[in-house]
Amino acid sequence: MRIEPTQPDVSIVIVNWNSREFLSKCLKSLFDRPVGVTMEVIVIDNASYDGSDALVRRDYPAVAYLQGTANLGFARANNLAAERATGRNLLFLNPDTEVVGPAIERMVRFLDATPDAGAVGCRLLNTDGSLQTSCVQAFPTVLNQMLDSELLRRLSPRSSLWGTRAFTEPPEVPTQVEALSGACILVRRDAFFRVGRFTENYFMYAEDVDLCFKLHRSGLRNCYLGDAEVIHHGGQSSGVAPVSQFGNVLMRESIATYMRIHHGVAHAWAYRTGMAVSALTRLVALAVLRVGGLGLYKRQAIHNAARKWIGVLRWSVGAEAWVKNPGAKPS
Repeated sequence: MRIEPTQPDVSIVIVNWNSREFLSKCLKSLFDRPVGVTMEVIVIDNASYDGSDALVRRDYPAVAYLQGTANLGFARANNLAAERATGRNLLFLNPDTEVVGPAIERMVRFLDATPDAGAVGCRLLNTDGSLQTSCVQAFPTVLNQMLDSELLRRLSPRSSLWGTRAFTEPPEVPTQVEALSGACILVRRDAFFRVGRFTENYFMYAEDVDLCFKLHRSGLRNCYLGDAEVIHHGGQSSGVAPVSQFGNVLMRESIATYMRIHHGVAHAWAYRTGMAVSALTRLVALAVLRVGGLGLYKRQAIHNAARKWIGVLRWSVGAEAWVKNPGAKPS
């Protein structure tokens, strides 16, 4: 890390919540190799008190550590740290990520050289090295949320429903996309504050899509770099069970909030109704598979899928009241 008296090229903001071991690996990936841009790193902790403060102060004294006294959620914590940041660009990075090679330099150089780009994301990899397809997506609509499934995505990877055409392009070619994953998103600082930062109506999930939509609406492009890679272990803060009902339900609530903010109350209710129909349809299909013994799914896979869609169905009819105060619910 080069320390200069001038404004850093990038401020890296990491929101930590009970992710000490992952945070250690994340910071190691940032500091273990020479970085071709100047940077500052800010870790803000959402009241996890998991020993991350001692780890950072001992092993990474150059990192600014902000200890929160309450779980502010992803959006509010990032906004608070961004106020403290001094970099020309802001990289919002999950603690359960590891930067691969010169990914940060490539993203910063691209954003600096592309005046009409507001944000840039990279190729996110799962722990096993496979592509994490959520790193780019289309803006949510009632239709693409109802139809969203791994099978349909595989059958029509270039469909505008999913917004994943970028995966079919050569990795060295920057591609315009609709939305980028908040696990690793680099945003031009002036654009971030001009569009109102992260919208704080969300506790977790959909803040990244919301930010990308605001940048898009302001006339800026969101771009994807397939030759910049970051490993995203994924899902560690919201639970490691095969099916986290906390995450499944809160994701839908956050998308409903997005619909309401950007498209109106009627659109949000249409989305909720659509998800009820989608959940019922999938539960019927799972029941047929289970009773028919077709062998297409293992018993545990059917159980996990049914549990997920029962939770979504309950949410759609207002039976998951905790979503109004998710910070008070243990994950």
